[in-house]
Amino acid sequence: MSLSLAQFNALSQADATSKLLTCCTSASWAHSVASARPFTDIDDVLASSDKAWQEAQIEEANLLEAFDGHPQIGNVDSLKEKYRNTQDSAAHEQSGANNADMEVIEALAKGNQEYLDKFGFIFIVFATGKSAQEMLDLLLARLPNDRDTELRNAAAEQNKITRLRLQKLLGAA
Repeated sequence: MSLSLAQFNALSQADATSKLLTCCTSASWAHSVASARPFTDIDDVLASSDKAWQEAQIEEANLLEAFDGHPQIGNVDSLKEKYRNTQDSAAHEQSGANNADMEVIEALAKGNQEYLDKFGFIFIVFATGKSAQEMLDLLLARLPNDRDTELRNAAAEQNKITRLRLQKLLGAA
């Protein structure tokens, strides 16, 4: 359920923080954004979010807390379901995605587990509009990185996800 900006600004600190935690599960980030209210428009919200996320990244624990809010993409059955009808989804029109074949699904599941084993956190990527093959290609491109590089990559992807979720929360997407 989306809120108007006026409704969001009028929430108590606890309620605003709770709503924000549905966008990003970093308590530090959510508290910081909730404390920055009132906002004048969605751009003000997004700027505050970006600033809070920059500050939250100082502590690795804040990043890991945010990453833990995502389900792991690694179960073959859930991956098959996710990509079953990608050609029918408007979000995937630009990618030219077709049904993900089993080979790609299995490789994605395997790669996600390798990523988790190597880095200690799940593969975070802004997945909107991406096919299973595109996701696999991104995963394989990032797998050789070192942990610090991947923390930065995942943090940047988390911010993209958070911004979209904020826009949806506030009816701006």
